[in-house]
Amino acid sequence: MPDLRLTLHPALGAKTAVTSAEVRLSALPEGAIVHVLAAPGGPGILPGRQGDVRAVSPGQWFIVGDEPMTHSAMKTLFETLEPLATGVDQSAGRVRIRIEGEQAERILSKGTAIDLSADSFPVGRSATTLIGHIAAQITRIGSDSFELIVLRSFAESL
Repeated sequence: MPDLRLTLHPALGAKTAVTSAEVRLSALPEGAIVHVLAAPGGPGILPGRQGDVRAVSPGQWFIVGDEPMTHSAMKTLFETLEPLATGVDQSAGRVRIRIEGEQAERILSKGTAIDLSADSFPVGRSATTLIGHIAAQITRIGSDSFELIVLRSFAESL
């Protein structure tokens, strides 16, 4: 049987960052993104903390990390979630992008209907929305920085 090897190509190709005086847009490491779904009647919040957790919707979260998870680590995570929730590895299907700078909030606000002001959308808050026509998960990760999670095929368009 031939030796099959998976070759991952960065979703944004050679584009590493776009910088202006007011904003910087950069690809985050293609580490781990796990979509967690609570079982019916399961927890209202994700039990424990297995990494950086981003709320997607009631009973759903993304667990994200800069480093890829090994098969055994992923298996252990899924076993930890059972029977309250289940996980789906989305690492190869989604991309994380950071937008930061004094105009980041204003630029994102042009493409979405969410109020991204710090009072309404504080650090740690996440929301799933459209940016233009592209579905995205937005998380405020700093006073003037946001993390976007999008499907890999839409990353460059975004």
